[in-house]
Amino acid sequence: MKRVLGKIWLSIMAVAMMSFVGVGFSSSAQAGDIKDWQVKIVKLVAKKQVYPRAAMRKELEGRAKVRVNIDRSGAIVSHEIITPTGEEVFDKEIPKLIERINPLPTPPSELGDDQLSFVLPLSWVIR
Repeated sequence: MKRVLGKIWLSIMAVAMMSFVGVGFSSSAQAGDIKDWQVKIVKLVAKKQVYPRAAMRKELEGRAKVRVNIDRSGAIVSHEIITPTGEEVFDKEIPKLIERINPLPTPPSELGDDQLSFVLPLSWVIR
């Protein structure tokens, strides 16, 4: 196999890029708890995300956005690819990643809904 250019980066974009649907914060302490929870999600995704070998061989890159719906315990109840990567190999990897990260860390109590929805940006990048 041809040597891949530099490092392969598997990551979700910055924590700030996670956008929550219908979430308001009433204090900076609560916002801090939510940010800590987001960081836990970022670390979990980074640990569980893989670069498909077929994509590495072809030096493919991709970015996607996935809407994730979770319950109060952090269990993923559904997901939807809202922006596919355009590369079948990555788009097929997304449901596998969702299975590997399920359940997510328990959301903070400040996020009071029974179900929460957020957009998870994913990227597969060769650097």
